[in-house]
Amino acid sequence: MTQHILTAVAWPYANGPRHIGHVSGFGVPSDVFSRYQRMAGNKVLMVSGTDEHGTPIQVQADKEGVSAKELADRYNRVIAEDLTGLGLSYDLFTRTTTKNHYAVTQEIFKGLHANGYIFPKTTMGAISPSTGRTLPDRYIEGTCPICGYDGARGDQCDNCGNQLDPIQLINPKSRINGETPKFVETEHFMLDLPAFAEVLGSYLQSKQGEWRPNVLKFALNLLGDLQPRAISRDLDWGVPIPLDGWRDQPNKRLYVWFDAVIGYLSASIEWARRSGDPDAWRQWWQNPDARGYYFMGKDNIVFHAEIWPAMLFGYSGIGARGGSPGSLGKLDVPSEVVSSEFLTMEGKKFSSSRQVVIYVRDFLARYDADALRYYIAVAGPENQDTDFTWQEFVNRNNGELVAAWGNLVNRSISMAAKNFGAVPEPGDLTDADRALLERSRNAFGPVGTELGRSRFKNAITEAFDVVREANKYLAEQEPWKLKDDPERQKSILHVALQVVDDAKTMLTPFLPGSSNKVYSMLGGEGVWSGMPEIREVDEDGGSPYPVITGDYAAGAARWEHRPIRPGTPLAPPVPLFKKLDPKVIDEELARLGE
Repeated sequence: MTQHILTAVAWPYANGPRHIGHVSGFGVPSDVFSRYQRMAGNKVLMVSGTDEHGTPIQVQADKEGVSAKELADRYNRVIAEDLTGLGLSYDLFTRTTTKNHYAVTQEIFKGLHANGYIFPKTTMGAISPSTGRTLPDRYIEGTCPICGYDGARGDQCDNCGNQLDPIQLINPKSRINGETPKFVETEHFMLDLPAFAEVLGSYLQSKQGEWRPNVLKFALNLLGDLQPRAISRDLDWGVPIPLDGWRDQPNKRLYVWFDAVIGYLSASIEWARRSGDPDAWRQWWQNPDARGYYFMGKDNIVFHAEIWPAMLFGYSGIGARGGSPGSLGKLDVPSEVVSSEFLTMEGKKFSSSRQVVIYVRDFLARYDADALRYYIAVAGPENQDTDFTWQEFVNRNNGELVAAWGNLVNRSISMAAKNFGAVPEPGDLTDADRALLERSRNAFGPVGTELGRSRFKNAITEAFDVVREANKYLAEQEPWKLKDDPERQKSILHVALQVVDDAKTMLTPFLPGSSNKVYSMLGGEGVWSGMPEIREVDEDGGSPYPVITGDYAAGAARWEHRPIRPGTPLAPPVPLFKKLDPKVIDEELARLGE
């Protein structure tokens, strides 16, 4: 049965270009999942955009001598170009500074407020003594008062998982300039998280056996210490608070984390409007058969497994205070939070300031997008922290993409094209022929199952096992020695080409660019797997801005074994991947100062 699948992808922050550590968590995994779901016949809506509000944007803008809007405009475009270069198939990648996003964010606030889940409170807020600006919780670090971890953030401790306020930290320091924050009284709106303790507990317990264990354990551990959480801040860059007496205050805005998670909904609504059917978003948000999958790094679990569900419950009138749904209607909570662990680089934490980083666009200028996608799938931080090394990247590129998959494609197609010019007609098949064909055909089941469960490493390993068995088959059958037995040669090459076609299909979610090349080499016509594109749009005649979108339904890619047709002309093969000179390892390490 066809399902509506929402792929909600973490919003990259627009205060600088993204590096490969970022896209290993939210970008590539979400695209692999979405491409598979489309191939399986489901209706996918993959949405995200750049997260553009908050003090960090202002801090970076000041550093660069530009306005916050100018900074957001620049990096919105840079990030959109980078994600398009990686082949990430967003139905809509937009931004949080649109009129649509402001309107949807304010509607969610008003619905929560009307149902009694938002209340004002005087709190102690952190400001920078040197600038007078609010310091975001995550820009304050210190010692955790609960577990003693020296490196806790102002909103939570990553070591023990407890929610914190900056004033609770021992020896708090600003991450911006190292100064000690000043705490002053200020009035803010709070989201009453304790009012959702019971419904969140039932919701999370129902996910036992479905979610990744690390995600569920982390979320459940936080339930015992839910505290009201501030959703407004003293700053002038953000969504205005939509209440009388507040909306016109120049230095009061909704907190960036509150408006960012609403972006999944606002992007869906913007996509629907641009599609010509303004209500189309409801099939993914108000449909009992729809499923919503949220992709991010593990530092965002609390926002997506607890805070965002609480906001959705509260807006829908579900919680300790009850209530009624707002004007948008009752909204679905996430079906699964698919969180990756952290990626380090050559044993060090990614750090732009310390040059321990490789930005996506720099990577794509030197290497294939599919090579990075493959590395993230097979060796990325899916369920444990993982270290990216240039040695392993080169080894996997040369030993697996080039020597295994690329070699199978090249020699199978080149021999068949040279000797027959088309897909050959097979003769009588041997047991070895039939065994390989059955192995390839049967792999669609387990590979698809693992992809549907977001177990990408298992899925690509199984697909590559088929590739390796096909290479072993060719080595044993030696069709290049059978010029005097063309009928047998035809059968071997037909079997090899069939497995190449099957493998191309199974690898499409991971390697869409190179799979499109294989499709063409095998005589395919039209588009196999759609690729994203950047389009310039505007709102009501405002300044144009780039969005990522694409016509992915037009592609021929389907998750199934399809017999190849004898007589189909074969195009001369072209190399799928570049073999890398081992000296690039030293070159890249030198860029890191190693």
